[in-house]
Amino acid sequence: MASPFLYVPSKHGNGLQSFTDPFYMEYTRNIREMKNVMNSIILADDDYRERSIEALNLVNAVLRVGIDYHVQDEIKSILEREHIIFSDHISNQYFNNINQDHLYEVSLRFRLLRQGGYDVSPDVFNELMKDKKGNFNVLVEEDREGLRELFEASQVRIEGEEVLEEAEVFSGEHLKEWANLHRHTSEARSIQLTLDQPCHKSLARVTSPNFLDSFSANTATRDQGWTWMTLLNKLVTMDFKIVQSIHQREIVLVSKWWKELGLAEELKFARDQPLKWYLWTVASLPDPSLSEERIELTKPISLVYIIDDIFDVYGTLDELTLFTDAVNNWEIKEQFPDYLKICFKALDDITNKISYVVYRKHGWNPIDSLRKSWGKLCNAFLLEAEWFGCGKLPNEEEYLKNAIVSSGVHVVLVHMFFLLGEGISMEAVNLLDNIPGLVSSTAAILRLWDDLGSAKDENQNGHDGSYVECYMKRHKECSMGEAREQVIRMIKNEWERLNKECFSPKHFPMCFRKGCLNAARMVPVMYDYDDHHRLPSLQNYINSLLSHQTI
Repeated sequence: MASPFLYVPSKHGNGLQSFTDPFYMEYTRNIREMKNVMNSIILADDDYRERSIEALNLVNAVLRVGIDYHVQDEIKSILEREHIIFSDHISNQYFNNINQDHLYEVSLRFRLLRQGGYDVSPDVFNELMKDKKGNFNVLVEEDREGLRELFEASQVRIEGEEVLEEAEVFSGEHLKEWANLHRHTSEARSIQLTLDQPCHKSLARVTSPNFLDSFSANTATRDQGWTWMTLLNKLVTMDFKIVQSIHQREIVLVSKWWKELGLAEELKFARDQPLKWYLWTVASLPDPSLSEERIELTKPISLVYIIDDIFDVYGTLDELTLFTDAVNNWEIKEQFPDYLKICFKALDDITNKISYVVYRKHGWNPIDSLRKSWGKLCNAFLLEAEWFGCGKLPNEEEYLKNAIVSSGVHVVLVHMFFLLGEGISMEAVNLLDNIPGLVSSTAAILRLWDDLGSAKDENQNGHDGSYVECYMKRHKECSMGEAREQVIRMIKNEWERLNKECFSPKHFPMCFRKGCLNAARMVPVMYDYDDHHRLPSLQNYINSLLSHQTI
């Protein structure tokens, strides 16, 4: 079977051309060499602890530049060894030799282990950072590199971990103060980017350029003599070219599907942004091998936006009620106006086709779950239409409970789960049908971020409310700024809940949990409007992935 990595779009016409054999051979050789480097560290039984910091930095670098799909087994082996060292910290077997200089190492180890699904306690930071009175040690304040990694580690906290909350405030304040004092330096700019875009809450493809610049400089100053930095940079450059070619090919196929579907022509009032919809799948499922899954997932995402437009800006309440009833019973109504018949037919066709794809590949027919998710979405859309159609503004709790569903996240993640095909069982399906915490927290982050935005989508004139608006109605003494601060606190809380779900292997496989996490990471990119109603972060993301296409 031909490898999908071999193709790039041709500069002429719609054909495809291959990477040259020497390019691909060098690419695969570099991947093997990176595996060998990691295995040489893993197999260094006698001096592994001396090479532990190198192992941590190598795993971190591979994750931060987004090429970890090549070395999953090697990463797992290294983290298993690092978990033993972390356990020694907690049992004080290793603590006699630790001092303030190890803040960077301990913080990095903690974050990588937690992101890898290991059960690790944050109590290590009480031992490392605080004196006997419980105050932060003065020596820690001078360690910028350690503080930076401590700030990153604080982002993987779950509810109730007070020491990590304190660590975020402490490290953030000192880093911000230093960056302000040295604002014209490259290090200050890099630190500010860390504060604005911590790696756990950001997409690797967005933050990797800043990471590579700062990390290369830091490793040089530590003078560890790590030879893999050159290999990493070479592999990142080659991988980027290949992944970009895959995405360019996929957007051609997505655009062809969207044009042939014909909804853009039939429903002139609705959004026509297939590239923007496809980007959700690129962010959520970055592994190059998941090409079919990205293309198929773009289809329900497009219908979430189209149906949202029907409910928000076009349909009458009677029509919306009729459509909602039809989706819940999955039966077209004769009374449908033409535009609803067209939309329902597209919904039915896409649902049946995706169900067939899942059944063919994974042996499970998900059609009942997919249909239920669309019914829940339309019920939530209809409730919003009833609220705002009659001028009723719900309280903030009612609004958010419904908005978690009307965000469309549940529909999309249900489709993602089945398309990925791992861990499908009756228990997991029943849990997923009822919107578990993994899904609801992802949805809450999206909706709250959206409600913080300075502008709505540039093509939309409808009104579906916002948490800020509902909160201020109930708390009349509250200013707009205070309401927005409340939303920011809620987003942080939802991240803590999402972390707990993502780091727990109880119900869902790692690939699905990573997909949910990546969807949450994409939210700031997708909703970061500037003063001119534009999305500069999203446009930059598109430029880096697809080479100067526009939304």
